[in-house]
Amino acid sequence: MTNKPAVILLAHGSRDPHWVAPFTVMLEQIRQQSGSTRVELAYLELSPPSLEQMVEGLVGEGVVNIEIIPLFFAAGRHLRKDVPIKIDELQQTFLNQGKDVKIELHSPIGLEPEVATAISQTIHRKINQ
Repeated sequence: MTNKPAVILLAHGSRDPHWVAPFTVMLEQIRQQSGSTRVELAYLELSPPSLEQMVEGLVGEGVVNIEIIPLFFAAGRHLRKDVPIKIDELQQTFLNQGKDVKIELHSPIGLEPEVATAISQTIHRKINQ
């Protein structure tokens, strides 16, 4: 087991490979800058791997601290209800297996001030082109 946390970037998911492609590119860019921190990508639905698959895989490798960073603009129903339920179910399953796994769900990336600033700057640039 390792106490070193792994980070899961959580996106919604889509059957359209064109929708998924930018997330794969972003993951590679983040990995290049993340040093020794393990960063993975999972999807809530419609695209593999699912959040459950990713968490189970990491725990199977001995990871016991997992941080989930949602690549969402805001905390809608999925982040307020669905994801916490999935996390609770996973933690209970691991506890029943004798594994003490900590899974932390962060606030959506869209609520970070830097993201709002970047979006505003991009919109202003496009308006003023």
